[in-house]
Amino acid sequence: MNPARHSADGVSLAVYEEGEGMPFVFQHGLCGDQAQPGQVFPEDAGFRRITVECRGHGASEAGPKTAFSIATFANDIAGYLDARGVERPVVGGISMGAAIALRLAVRRPDLVCALVIARPAWICTANPENMAPNRVAGELLDRYPPDEASRQYEASPLAEELERDGPDNLASIRGFFTREPIDVTASLLRAISMDGPGVTEAEVSAIAVPTLVIGHGRDVVHPLGHAQSLASMIPGARMVEITPKADDAGAYRADFRAALAAFLKEL
Repeated sequence: MNPARHSADGVSLAVYEEGEGMPFVFQHGLCGDQAQPGQVFPEDAGFRRITVECRGHGASEAGPKTAFSIATFANDIAGYLDARGVERPVVGGISMGAAIALRLAVRRPDLVCALVIARPAWICTANPENMAPNRVAGELLDRYPPDEASRQYEASPLAEELERDGPDNLASIRGFFTREPIDVTASLLRAISMDGPGVTEAEVSAIAVPTLVIGHGRDVVHPLGHAQSLASMIPGARMVEITPKADDAGAYRADFRAALAAFLKEL
């Protein structure tokens, strides 16, 4: 699938669209790309998936590293929707993508007809403790060559905790040490891990569109409690707990697609 291109402040972003029907902006997580939401998108739901790969991700340019933030990524997506005249899509995302979607629902409610928050790593505050595993990986990559950074990470208490409580998180983090360009990966991990959606609990509690929240256990970076907290804040939000990715990746994807399909069918 070849992407379209969108320019945001001179930075070329890759935009992927698949399917037919109502638009659904579905964003990837930190250091991911459009394939991540593509794996769990229900193709027969009657929606057109739109994924704008964030700066420094996938086939998008990085641009200045000072612009690596959830706010910038959300503004880039809003700019694309405004430029293309996409009116009130469903907006959602996984992990970092969930934080971007949450910010858009609060800051640009005119763009959002329904909201999907999957495996959230943030509630409202910046630099949450659960993002430390990613932040530390970025700090090590900033200081050491990738092989040494990986060695030090594997010897750390964080790696031991992840091996026990979040093996899928550890598998993702191991991939960061070979993700090119390394300097962009390091900057993304540090900047985004210490960032936040830039919204308050009062603003989240005022969201007035149909909302689906998806979470699962055995995940240190995306605690189930974060999903439960957001679902309790947003009036009328539906909370769905799915099979942990660490337990069965196939069942995780099937559960995710089923939850999305059921929610979208009711819109």
